[in-house]
Amino acid sequence: MRLRGRWDHLLARHLSRELDALDPELLDLLRLGAHQLLAMRVPAWAAISESVELAREVGAGRAAGLVNAVLRALSRDDGGAERWPDPDRDPVGFLSTWGSHPRWLVERWLARWSFDEVRALVEFDNAVPPLRIVPADGDLTAAAAAFAREGVEVETELIPGTLRVTTSDVPRALSIHPGFVQDAGAALVVRFAAVRSGDRVADLCAAPGGKALSAARVARYVLAADPSEPRLALVRESARRLGLPVHVVRARGEDPPVSELDLVLVDAPCTGTGTLRRHPDARWRLEPEAPARMAEVQARILLGSADVVRPGGHLVYSTCTLEPEENEGVIARVLAKRPDFTVDPPDDPALPMREGALEVLPQREGWDGAWAMRLRRNPMTMDET
Repeated sequence: MRLRGRWDHLLARHLSRELDALDPELLDLLRLGAHQLLAMRVPAWAAISESVELAREVGAGRAAGLVNAVLRALSRDDGGAERWPDPDRDPVGFLSTWGSHPRWLVERWLARWSFDEVRALVEFDNAVPPLRIVPADGDLTAAAAAFAREGVEVETELIPGTLRVTTSDVPRALSIHPGFVQDAGAALVVRFAAVRSGDRVADLCAAPGGKALSAARVARYVLAADPSEPRLALVRESARRLGLPVHVVRARGEDPPVSELDLVLVDAPCTGTGTLRRHPDARWRLEPEAPARMAEVQARILLGSADVVRPGGHLVYSTCTLEPEENEGVIARVLAKRPDFTVDPPDDPALPMREGALEVLPQREGWDGAWAMRLRRNPMTMDET
């Protein structure tokens, strides 16, 4: 899935019809065959024969003959640079084929960043992400020692406060030292929120629960709310396993079942373009209209959440998208309707900040993308404003 755009471009060079005209199962077989030939270094005879056999099972017309011909031609390809659009003359073509990202998304990114930055971003997305663990007690030193005793190499990351673990065996990793899986961007959002020991906190888009669990290590009270009962089950199980006091309730962020909170976290549903490395299939499901569509949902949730913040309390809005209309655009819309809130970033020089917001860009920081803004509710009522 990560390299689908790359394989589609190469396959199209050896087909007399458009890829979209192929039977979907047949197209997937060709992609699998191309991946075996070019990424897994499977011997050509093995990759082709197995793909042909699978094509016979699919039985889509003369599928077996087509698969055999296309993959044989692909195996003889000399692999030169001429297979790709020239990056100087056609940067969008190069980054959407060799870089394996939708053309519309590449165009959006090139309008904001240089070619070199976007190339670094697509290369980041096409790599396999590491496993990062957050110790439940926050003790990175003790957790690293526990992993070392089990022969598992780790890298301690004080910023963002995670352990980068070499193993991909999640159950084993979590059995070595109590903790939970959380990517660096999400961990930085929790730090940006600046939870205090006496706070009453609600995470209103909580599942799968990483931010609520992190807050529960510090806060006096934590409520985790989400509209999805199956996803809330993950929060309950993690809180039970770690012994952290998280109260779980099914609710929508637009209509929270609480009030007068010190801190409200809204990790809103988004297009997730900052986490395409972790969700490689998502890039192919997104549509150009998705950022604007999601911004409508995000603004609605944030406006509903604002009502339950006490005067003097904080509202933290975060996403894992890189798209401005879902980040700065949503905040601008909410502040226009809620003049009782003002931007109030924490004083933390270790965080990557821009114009008062947390901004984690994968091509710069080397972590999954994240964006967050902290708002403070002024100690005055709406009527007074």
